[in-house]
Amino acid sequence: MLDFSLSKEQEELQSLVRRFTKAEILPNIQKWDEEHHFDMGVVKKLADLGLMGVCIPEEYGGAGMDYNALAIVCEELEYGDTAYRTAVSVHTGLNSMTLLQWGTEEQKQKYLVPQAKGEKLGAFGLTEPDAGSDAGSIRTRAVRDGDSYILNGSKIWISMADYADNFLIFASVDPEKKHRGISAFIVERSFPGVTTRPLKGKLGIHGGDTGEVILTDVRVPAANRLGEDGEGFKIAMSALDNGRFTVAAGAAGLTRACLDASVEYAHTRKTFGVEIGRHQLVQQMIAKMEAGYQTSKLLVYKVGWLKNQGVRNTRECSLAKWIASDVAYQSASDAVQVHGAYGYSNEYPVERFLRNSKALVIYEGTREIHTVMQAEYALGYREDKALNRMLPAFDAK
Repeated sequence: MLDFSLSKEQEELQSLVRRFTKAEILPNIQKWDEEHHFDMGVVKKLADLGLMGVCIPEEYGGAGMDYNALAIVCEELEYGDTAYRTAVSVHTGLNSMTLLQWGTEEQKQKYLVPQAKGEKLGAFGLTEPDAGSDAGSIRTRAVRDGDSYILNGSKIWISMADYADNFLIFASVDPEKKHRGISAFIVERSFPGVTTRPLKGKLGIHGGDTGEVILTDVRVPAANRLGEDGEGFKIAMSALDNGRFTVAAGAAGLTRACLDASVEYAHTRKTFGVEIGRHQLVQQMIAKMEAGYQTSKLLVYKVGWLKNQGVRNTRECSLAKWIASDVAYQSASDAVQVHGAYGYSNEYPVERFLRNSKALVIYEGTREIHTVMQAEYALGYREDKALNRMLPAFDAK
């Protein structure tokens, strides 16, 4: 039975992260955004609270909470700023949850445990300069050499590129096979030949870290291959199910931030002798934010519920990411409109919301990709087949 009410433990978690965001992020984010500064101290504090592995089982160093607990963390962090939700999305959703799903016991002990504890930071490397939505066209190569693979290539738009200790890198072992020739590798920053550099000039998420990962004759032990040769594309797509879940949850948080800012301003600003909240067109924009927020939350929590049951959720996750991201983008645009000229300046946070919201409809599958996916599901052209390895179902104690 579907039940989206929060448990006592989840309510306590929500209150904890909400207080954290209010104390650690909101007082500083405008300055950090202006200075293009990502504060690793925030990540360290998140780790100290056990939030970098909130849904990872306790046996692997995590907090052992369910998957909707991760959604709660992401919503509350994005309410503060997209940058810090992104850090959790990449580290926990894309990297650590993929290790949990596909890693050997040895890989989990070596890499997942310290990441779940927040002692090490993980990132995800799929996108390349010439391969984004078309992941089967990646050019990074992996050539077997005895008990190792030699990796050459580059990854771009990698969140946390300058701070991550471990990267989940996807490379082609057989380019002729396209997506069926891709393998996945755990690559440590310390491996010779791994270099990173930051990307400048982004429209938004100025307070976050985004960069390029360059691999030059990087020797990776065969023991660091995740799954079998040729399973990399399948692994990447399952990772995106987790990453998109966190993006959708974060988008709900951004919509709530837009709503709260707009409601506060609508009560404060007066025109023609009344609060602007009395004007019907302003009410219409605020009503759309409220409806969008509630819709987004329901879609997100349904995905979390499916994950808790150990059921594949690619279709539902795609829908949640598409709708929640679109809602956040429209809400941010409307929030600027509600604020009028002040919304066009950084005196109020809504201009940052608008800049940040554009990323949500691009990464982890553009809204156009998700539109096509949902149409193909509806038309019967696409179906979810059972994966040979699913995330473990949440076993409530």
